[in-house]
Amino acid sequence: QVQLVESGGGLVQPGGSLRLSCAASGSIVKINNMGWYRQAPGKQRDLVASITSGSTTNYADSVKGRFTISRDNAKNTVSLQMNNLKPEDTAVYYCTANIVTTLYSSLRVQNYWGQGTQVTVSS
Repeated sequence: QVQLVESGGGLVQPGGSLRLSCAASGSIVKINNMGWYRQAPGKQRDLVASITSGSTTNYADSVKGRFTISRDNAKNTVSLQMNNLKPEDTAVYYCTANIVTTLYSSLRVQNYWGQGTQVTVSS
């Protein structure tokens, strides 16, 4: 019923930039928090950045000053602008959103995840 579709990953040299985007679609009543996580090989999935419906943001210390999260509530999208990328930013990046949906006239709140997009930072 709800899908999160990510785009924008790829291969970039150290110091370069990438922009990730994620679009939510389906029977959406409201989207609460949205965010991006990442998971490197052999490591746990960690929060990169999050943004509330009122656009309050939160960042992992490792990306502060380099990454910027934003959202467009009218389009149900969230983006992550990544600048000055480092090899240690290499990971699969996942979009997530806390979404209110409607089913048979009742409301349901659930966390949804995208399929992930690979970001590789290498020379």
